[in-house]
Amino acid sequence: MDSVLERNQVNIEDEMRRSYLDYAMSVIIGRALPDVRDGLKPVHRRVLWAMQELGNYHNKPYKKSARVVGDTIGKYHPHGDTAVYETIVRMAQEFSMRYMLVDGQGNFGSIDGDNAAAMRYTEIRMQKLTSELLADIEKETVDFQPNYDESLSEPKVLPARFPNLLVNGSEGIAVGMATKIPPHNLTEIVTATIELIRNPNITIDKLIEIVPGPDFPTGGFIYGREEIHRAYREGRGILQMRAKAAIDRVGRGNTERDAVVVTEIPYQLNKSRLIERIAELVNEKKLDGISEIRDESNREGIRVVIELKRDAVPQIVLNKLYKLTQLQMSFGIISIAIVDGQPQVLNLKQMLEAFIEFRREVVRRRTEFELRKAKARAHILEGLNKAIDALDYIIPLIRNSRSLDEAKAWLTGTFTTLHEVRSWRGAPADKTLAGFLKDLEKVVGGLAFTDIQAQAILDLQLRRLSALERQKIIDELEAILKFIGELESILANEQLLRQVIVDELKEVRKNFGDERKTIIVDAGIELKIEDLIPDEEVAITVTKAGYIKRTPVSAYSTQGRGGKGRFGAKAKNEDFIDHLFTASTHSFLMIFTDDGQVFKIKVHEIPEADTAARGKALVNLISIPSERKLVEVLAVKDFTDDVYVTMVTKKGIVKKTSLSLYQNIRANGINAINIDNDDELLSVFETDGTKQIFIATHDGMAIRFDESDARPLGRVARGVRGIK
Repeated sequence: MDSVLERNQVNIEDEMRRSYLDYAMSVIIGRALPDVRDGLKPVHRRVLWAMQELGNYHNKPYKKSARVVGDTIGKYHPHGDTAVYETIVRMAQEFSMRYMLVDGQGNFGSIDGDNAAAMRYTEIRMQKLTSELLADIEKETVDFQPNYDESLSEPKVLPARFPNLLVNGSEGIAVGMATKIPPHNLTEIVTATIELIRNPNITIDKLIEIVPGPDFPTGGFIYGREEIHRAYREGRGILQMRAKAAIDRVGRGNTERDAVVVTEIPYQLNKSRLIERIAELVNEKKLDGISEIRDESNREGIRVVIELKRDAVPQIVLNKLYKLTQLQMSFGIISIAIVDGQPQVLNLKQMLEAFIEFRREVVRRRTEFELRKAKARAHILEGLNKAIDALDYIIPLIRNSRSLDEAKAWLTGTFTTLHEVRSWRGAPADKTLAGFLKDLEKVVGGLAFTDIQAQAILDLQLRRLSALERQKIIDELEAILKFIGELESILANEQLLRQVIVDELKEVRKNFGDERKTIIVDAGIELKIEDLIPDEEVAITVTKAGYIKRTPVSAYSTQGRGGKGRFGAKAKNEDFIDHLFTASTHSFLMIFTDDGQVFKIKVHEIPEADTAARGKALVNLISIPSERKLVEVLAVKDFTDDVYVTMVTKKGIVKKTSLSLYQNIRANGINAINIDNDDELLSVFETDGTKQIFIATHDGMAIRFDESDARPLGRVARGVRGIK
């Protein structure tokens, strides 16, 4: 009989929407986001569970990484081995994890971005702290689920004893959302958790006093508390991380000079790329004052030495490094985790509350498990204790029974009448069976052992009948009855249950707590480079060929009437000084070219030189085309509205524009005035709105007018005709 193929028509939009939603939820729940309870993604949890199953504990020998990877992907995580191994590698890197969960032996990569050795070479085992994530998992503290092929079971979550989500942080990109939770100091997080248990109404501000901010494994600084507080209140924020750097003297004798020494870098920064970036900036002449960069890092820690030129100002160079490189970088916090099977944005208190509620459930389930086990053991011990008191009667019963079942029947009281016994040879010669059983009943209240107790009596070894062993049974029974009372008290009293959680947290803090690595400082007002430079007058010299320098005014000493003077600059043949004026080191120079362009440079950025030096080519300091002619250089300290820049072109066009419109000049310059192709800028000067302006031509024609007669125009305006 031919088979009939059934076909159902579906709407492709509905199917795509449904399928994509299924995929998105699979990525969100099954791969990318951590669970708020143990702070782990599924791959991390499965790796640790596979290590637990292998007995790969911190106090046992290392096992090959490939063995753990194989067990993980073969039993629990049906994905690529590369992803699983990368997970293991990261958990073994001290610069990636604030508290490592895997103890690695071999090459596990470096902060320079070097890859770890292949999994067949490296070996791993759990860190001691990892046992706190897996503690009591055998006591039915968490739910298990079938693995991908339903041949094994795996835990849905680990019974973590500390808030691992906050302690080690997490990062992942899902579908339509991402999470980025920074690591924290274990001591601070555990202390905050204890305070929240003791006072559920505690405010986030009080928690922030205990947890001032993240604590990165690479140390460094966090600048500004406001964003930290916002992230802890709202679940989102942007932190500013900064490297730990100091200005030091390196070298000896004539080679001694200043250097910037970096000993701690921002979290997740590749050190090699940082050094490469600094070298690029130096080569591109965007970062002056650096003569050499050396990486002196070793097993003791990071040490990057940036040697400075003799004329460099160390603090200026350091601040430029912060501005232009990743010695200062941001860390965006997005606190999203899985709560009750759904992704949620959580603040600091909510994350701790979720962990505390989880621990309550774990401790309750563990207590119930231990209570069941304790009651079962007490039941057996009560039977053994009862049997020991009647050994003189029980031993004949067992010895004269035809089988274990018959002996068990006697112990459980199944035989209650004489006719049930085919033959009895256990009673003393001077007593009948009825008399024997009557005496037994007086001693132990009759044979009323349960099946479990009867089996324990039959399994009892003869050596345990000694007085010492008998006392051990009595002592164990007393201890276990006391333990049962304690367990029942915990289940009946919420305060006792919470105290158990607190005690275990204190133990974790005592065993694994350490000092904070990252220092948090107030942001304050951002320091400008000008704040580090003395405000003093300098002489600016510009030659016709475009060479510029600055020289302290003090270098030009006053001479008497008969003095010879001194060189202001040594210019080459056919070059001469075109501009000479004084300006403040905090001022800007506005440099105008014949095509109407204007460029800007800070006075302190101009190289300092002595009175006889020629200076440095202006084209090496600003992006001015070499074919352009320099028209004017103005020194400006404040770009105010009541000061104007007045310009005159070769064709007699006049334009007056407010100085404030030239405040934001790009590195490659901007148009100061729009000029015709057959025209060029001839003169530029400052006015204050009250000046008299005089313009003359080469033909001897001239015009004078009040500045107020020329209205201010926009920056890109052409201007008006002043004279023909």
